[in-house]
Amino acid sequence: MGLADAAERNRVAGSYVWGPHSGFGLIVAVLACAIDQAAKVALLLGMHLASQSPIALGPFVALVLTWNTGISYGLFPQNGPLGPWALLAFKVVAVALLWAWLSRAPSRLTALSLGLIIGGAVGNAVDRLHWPGVMDFVLLHVETARWSFRWYVFNMADVAIVAGVAGLLYESLRHGGAVKAP
Repeated sequence: MGLADAAERNRVAGSYVWGPHSGFGLIVAVLACAIDQAAKVALLLGMHLASQSPIALGPFVALVLTWNTGISYGLFPQNGPLGPWALLAFKVVAVALLWAWLSRAPSRLTALSLGLIIGGAVGNAVDRLHWPGVMDFVLLHVETARWSFRWYVFNMADVAIVAGVAGLLYESLRHGGAVKAP
């Protein structure tokens, strides 16, 4: 019985589908995606952001509605029939590779970080399936009488992705080396 248990543990540890922290990472990914989608639906349908934009939340934060048809920061906008599907296919491949990494995550911090990145990527991919692009809505800005700075408009999925990358960077610095992907 002990030999069979050891063989099963080795099989699971070597899997690219499920690992010791996969359940935790999956919960994080689902929560990140759900929070992103709930915020978008609430702002679009509940607050009618499309007709109310911009909405000032403070001196440096406003809610504005933008549709990102490209990749990060609006680079490579895709408006034709093939472009959005190519971006969606790229996201599917990226999420599959991130999941393989998650299945071999050595710690809960790595699983948390990868779960955030996966959840954010899936949240933005869901937008591409049913809207004209990825819905971005948070604008950070500073304005004075002579100077104005506006950061890129982003959403909660982007926040999850950035937090996940920050977690991976922190862990790689804490352990003195890069967090290893499979």
